[in-house]
Amino acid sequence: MRFTLEMPPGANLVTGVGAGRVRVGEQWFERSLVVSATELLPDWPVASAAALDLEALAPALHLSPGILVLGTGDRIRFPEASLFAALAARGVGLEVMDTAAACRTYNVLVNEDRPVVAALILP
Repeated sequence: MRFTLEMPPGANLVTGVGAGRVRVGEQWFERSLVVSATELLPDWPVASAAALDLEALAPALHLSPGILVLGTGDRIRFPEASLFAALAARGVGLEVMDTAAACRTYNVLVNEDRPVVAALILP
């Protein structure tokens, strides 16, 4: 799937999603990653939503998101409910969706200049 959006200059946007991979700008990634409008953290060592906790999300939280969009692969897989509460206590909203939907949502929020970070789990 190819995404076409008007790109803000210099912003990291997802430009493609394929089976088990995501393209940011012109570069394809086949391992989990964290991305914001200004930062790109490849090789995020998370393989499943079930393994998520605040420590695993530390790289994403370091980027100061107001909204954390979590992409969990080809279908939605929710992390533990306690993680939602822990993030809400920090003022961070967590949105969980399949990776393709997470990428589209992330791009829209970046284009709206919202404080969003996408944490994308890839197999």
